[in-house]
Amino acid sequence: MSEPAIRPNETTVPLMPCASVEETLAFYEALGFEATYKQSKPYVYLALRWSGFHLHFGPAPKGLDPAREKSGGCLVMVDAVAPYHAAFVAALRRVHGKVPGSGLPRITRYRPGASRFTLIDPSGNSIIFIQRDEPTELEYGGSKKLTGLAKALDNARILREFKNDDLQAFRALKSAVRRHGADAPAAERAIALCHLIDLAAVLGEPADPWAADLRALELTDDDRQRIEAELGHLAELQEWLP
Repeated sequence: MSEPAIRPNETTVPLMPCASVEETLAFYEALGFEATYKQSKPYVYLALRWSGFHLHFGPAPKGLDPAREKSGGCLVMVDAVAPYHAAFVAALRRVHGKVPGSGLPRITRYRPGASRFTLIDPSGNSIIFIQRDEPTELEYGGSKKLTGLAKALDNARILREFKNDDLQAFRALKSAVRRHGADAPAAERAIALCHLIDLAAVLGEPADPWAADLRALELTDDDRQRIEAELGHLAELQEWLP
């Protein structure tokens, strides 16, 4: 009798640490996840389901610091990420009246045309939704086809979307605005300043210096159209622009 053949129909389910059963359930159930299994004793175990995928959670190791955001992670490959982000944002607004963009838990901003976004849960786990046709190669540091502030903006985009590193993106843009801002077109400088204001809000940093610089800019109608086309996803954009 021959041995059963291996069939390529496996299912993998991530098992991530859970620092708080109550906070984990509150976050994921607000997003619309269904808890298919809950256990607190003799040890923690949670099984959650949303659409066609599952997330499982077990005990957090001793000394786990959720604030470091290095707890665990899961990649969710999808055909298009925008509908997922829209669904989660709508669910969070419906339950909490706002969308958490900083601290824990939170959801990262979604820029139209982006190929990924991240959910960071109360335990510091990252659930990264990635579009299947995402480019396989990235030019860290910014595209070599660009220079000056434009290259720095591309680098900041990569740091935020692919490395989830808002702090490094903030530092890189601050340096680039100081070095290249005076020589950059007004629209490009305004876009960089808007990103700095947004990043400052996420990081809990003062945004006043960047807001003052932005208000001092003289923007043409063409400049505004370019800025709105690129940053229209920022709800506060019209409040920031001069």
